[in-house]
Amino acid sequence: MGWGGGGGGMMVGGGPPGGRVGGLPFGGIPSELLEGVKRIEASEPSHAPSDLTFHQIPEGDEAEALTLTRLVTRYPRWLIESSLFVLIASVVVQAGPWLTGYAIDHSLRHAPYHFNILVWCVIGYAAIVLVGGAAQWAQTRTSGRLAAAVMHDLRIRVFAHLQRLSLNFFTEEKAGVLMSRMTSDIENLQQLIQDGIASFATQGLTMVTIVIIMEWQCWQLATITILAVIPALVILSIWFQHASDKGYDRIRDGIAGVLADLSESLHGARIVTANNRQRQNIVVHREVVAEYRNANIFTGNVNAIYGPATLAIGIIGQGLLLGIGGLMVAHGKLSPGVLVAFFLYLNRFFAPIQLLVQQYNSLQSGRASINKLRDLFATEPEVSQSPTAHELPTILGAISFNDVDFGYDSDNLVLRGINLEIHPGESVAFVGPTGAGKSTMAKLVTRFYDPTSGVVSIDGHDLKRVTFSSLRRQLGVVPQEPFLFAGTIRDNLVFARPTATDDEVADAVARVGLTDLVDRLTDGLDTIVHERGQSLSAGERQLLALARAFLAHPRVLVLDEATSNLDLQSETTIERALDAVLENRTAILIAHRLSTAKRADRIVVIDHGTIVEVGSHDELVATDGVYAAMYATWIRQGSAEGLSSEH
Repeated sequence: MGWGGGGGGMMVGGGPPGGRVGGLPFGGIPSELLEGVKRIEASEPSHAPSDLTFHQIPEGDEAEALTLTRLVTRYPRWLIESSLFVLIASVVVQAGPWLTGYAIDHSLRHAPYHFNILVWCVIGYAAIVLVGGAAQWAQTRTSGRLAAAVMHDLRIRVFAHLQRLSLNFFTEEKAGVLMSRMTSDIENLQQLIQDGIASFATQGLTMVTIVIIMEWQCWQLATITILAVIPALVILSIWFQHASDKGYDRIRDGIAGVLADLSESLHGARIVTANNRQRQNIVVHREVVAEYRNANIFTGNVNAIYGPATLAIGIIGQGLLLGIGGLMVAHGKLSPGVLVAFFLYLNRFFAPIQLLVQQYNSLQSGRASINKLRDLFATEPEVSQSPTAHELPTILGAISFNDVDFGYDSDNLVLRGINLEIHPGESVAFVGPTGAGKSTMAKLVTRFYDPTSGVVSIDGHDLKRVTFSSLRRQLGVVPQEPFLFAGTIRDNLVFARPTATDDEVADAVARVGLTDLVDRLTDGLDTIVHERGQSLSAGERQLLALARAFLAHPRVLVLDEATSNLDLQSETTIERALDAVLENRTAILIAHRLSTAKRADRIVVIDHGTIVEVGSHDELVATDGVYAAMYATWIRQGSAEGLSSEH
């Protein structure tokens, strides 16, 4: 039975033309920048081909829990080098105050002054600065390479995990929240690995080294000073940790909310403008941004308390050191040089604390980010591939529903007791009211969802027992709103089959009826398609989606109301393309218009989640049942529209 008839809508070329016509910005590189781009490309180093392999079930490192330790220990050489340079930079520079005290006691304290000792102390100080600076340079360079490598691996791991998750995850989760996981959360971790960890290690080692040197020079004075300072500092730090943990969790949630609201507003820009919602959207966004602002104010207040409080403790410690140390010098129990060195060391002891307060922002942001990413990795796909799944052999296209129940949640079933056999090469249309379960049945065939109970099989193979790749390699899906990716028309055509030859692409273009469109465009198949195909009309986008499905050579094709948004002329063009696409293939048609349904070999009428009628168009009309009533209503509406257009 042919597919050449037609229903209604906008003509295929009636929307904005493709390419650079139609008032949309050029999607390629501006001519004034092209030469610069070519120079940059010429200077780019060559890269080895990617050896990445996607596994539907995580393997190796991807199967392990996400921890900062596992991330950095994948690169032991850079980790060891960075740690060594941190150790050198932290320990060597602490010889400076000791040299100062030594110079005072042995060169400047009594006449005659020994200037040669002073000169050697100055030379020693210069050497310390050079060694410390070189170690810090090497540490920064090494940790930068380590951070870049770790972030490269983490971005790929996050993206691969998102590819495994089921459709319901993306339905429930906001796109902006997912974008924040891929952008700001990973960037926070990069900052933590590159600067934060090294800084924490450096400052921590500095404090330990200072305590050891002070105890070595005068353990009595060091012990008194430390006992007066450390307890208050520990109590304050514990409070700071708990308060800042709370604040940075709020910050991560806040930035995710800002990105989610921004993403939704940008994607819905047309609807916002059409409904004059700009002011209300600004009010909503202001509230979202206010929560993010309040979280930052909270953490700022915490930092404002901790920083000055540690400074006050340091000043109290210096006063205590001056009083006790001065008495010890007066009684000859301590040399002036050692007292000066103590003052310098005590100042250095509190300087790292001030730096740690600043770096703690990075640490807390990184900790909050890794917790968010860990939660993402802990999310399991609801539709998962069995470890024992086998490859689905080349299929004929016999589809079977056996006692299938399904609900998006277990308490509310959408489908109940579905039993249906679809023969190889047969076209079957699913019709029924909105929400009856038509699209849900198609999603079970493509295994976007698994039945709550019962079995969906193809050629006798339970879909739960076959691999995703072998199943979807033989399935084609054309949705109601075809999605086109940024790139060329050729890129979109070969999306499901990148190995297609130029001759195969040309054949698909001709068979589906895209030749006129391609010839009309300035760059033909190499014409840039703007994001989501907005530079093309609805009919052109649908033809491209059909050509993409045709080029993939699927054995089973699912069309989800592929003509419902088109006018009469566009629908006629699309249905002619369907003649080529559906030839010798099993087809499931989610039919909104009965002009499409009545050309199918069989029609399945679905109502309230159950199959109420099955038969050809003529058979169902003759039975005077649900489909006959739907068809009569459709005829009356068509007659009314015809009369209206005549008037």
